[in-house]
Amino acid sequence: MITRSQKLIIGTRGSSLALCQANMIKDELETAFSDLEVQLKKIKTTGDKITDVPLAKVGGKGLFVKEIEEALLRNEISLAVHSMKDVPTFLPEGLHLAAITQREDPRDVVITRNGKRFLDLPRGARIGTSSLRRQSQIKHLRPDFEIVPLRGNLDTRIKKLGKEGLDAVVLAAAGVRRMGWEGRITEYLDPEICLPAIGQGALGLECRVADDRVNEMLKRCNHPVTSRCVRAERALLTRLEGGCQVPIAAHAQIRDEERLVLEGLVASIDGRRVIRDGITGDPEQPEALGRDLAERLLTQGADAILREIYQ
Repeated sequence: MITRSQKLIIGTRGSSLALCQANMIKDELETAFSDLEVQLKKIKTTGDKITDVPLAKVGGKGLFVKEIEEALLRNEISLAVHSMKDVPTFLPEGLHLAAITQREDPRDVVITRNGKRFLDLPRGARIGTSSLRRQSQIKHLRPDFEIVPLRGNLDTRIKKLGKEGLDAVVLAAAGVRRMGWEGRITEYLDPEICLPAIGQGALGLECRVADDRVNEMLKRCNHPVTSRCVRAERALLTRLEGGCQVPIAAHAQIRDEERLVLEGLVASIDGRRVIRDGITGDPEQPEALGRDLAERLLTQGADAILREIYQ
C-alpha cells in the first residue's frame, strides 16, 4: 500500500516546459493514488548548461537525460519524465522505460514574424531551428532559406523571433500546445513537408527495473497505441545507429486497429539528398517493422549519407 510517508520524487529538467510535463504526470499519479505525495526535483543536464553551441556540435547522446538517469541510479529520485525525442535508444543498465504516455500532436509548427505561411516566405528568409532534422528537410524544400541555429528553452526560442530578426521559427507542436500557446502558431507542417523526430509528442517515464512499486504505478500512465508507434520509430533509429542530432526522422501510426504504418527518412545535412520510404505491418511487431524499414533506407542510399555525417 502506498502512503504519504512513501513520497514519490520525479526528476525533471527545470525549464518551463519540462516542469509542465512533469506536473502532468504528478497530477495523474496523485489523482489515481489519493494517499500518494509526489514531489518534483529539478536537475540541470548537460544540454541545459551548454546554450551557446548548436547541439550537433556538442556531440554525444543523452544530453538532456544523462544527469537525471544518474540521479535515478543513486536512488535520489523515483522516476524521470523525459520528452521521448530526447531519450537515447540505449539506457543505462538497471533502468528502463516503464511507460510511454499518450502522444500529443507529433507535427512541427511554424511561427512566423508577419503571419505569412511557411512556403509563402520570401527568398532568403531566416529560419530559426535547433534541429538538423528540420534543417535538412527545410533546405530540401527551400534551398534559398537561411537556417539560423536556435538554442534555449521554448519561450526563449519564440522570443528570439523578433530579437534576432528571424522570419520564422520551427518548433515541436507538442511543447507549444502543452504550454497553452496554440494561438501563436502560424501553421502546422504536414509530415510530407517535415517528418517529425523519433518519439516527438510523447513522454517517457523512466525508472529502475527493480523498483516494483513504481513500475506497478506507472502502468496506468502507459498508452499502448503510442507505445507501439514509438517502439517502431526507435527500432528504426537503433538500426541506423543514429542520435538525436542526426537528420533521421520517423513517424508511426496505427490505422484501423490492425495496421501499423511507419514512415522514415534519412537526409544529408545540406538537404540535397533525402531518402524516404514507408512500411505497413502488424502493430504487435513494431520493432520488426522499424528494423525492416531501416534496412530499406540503408539499401536505398542512407548508409552513404550516414557514413559522411559520422565521419
